[in-house]
Amino acid sequence: MTQLRYPDGTFVVVASGEEAKTFHAKGGSLTHDANWTPTNLADEGPAGKSPPDASGKDLNEATFSKQIAERLYKAANAGAFDQLILIADPGTLGEIRPLLHQIVKDKLVLEQAKTLINSPVEAIERSLQD
Repeated sequence: MTQLRYPDGTFVVVASGEEAKTFHAKGGSLTHDANWTPTNLADEGPAGKSPPDASGKDLNEATFSKQIAERLYKAANAGAFDQLILIADPGTLGEIRPLLHQIVKDKLVLEQAKTLINSPVEAIERSLQD
């Protein structure tokens, strides 16, 4: 078992353009909290302008990235976490990064451009030790 070097309560989000899983560091390992899925994709739309040749899948993933950034802002603003680790595939991380509010950026201690959404918890913990 891998012993995490992050303090208890560190919030970890592992995301793709289609789903996200959240964890908290506790006792040197990760504890699964919740799964986030996109909501109201047709009603919300992505942030900013979209390229005219963007596919429906691309637009949905961009919208979900916006939703992740908004959820992180609400949680950070409510004091739900002091430290954040964000892991997402490179495309999704590139979508989320410019949407993060400064309060979230101030709590971000690590970001990884990796596709770990379907990985077991042990693989995510190992990735955090690299």
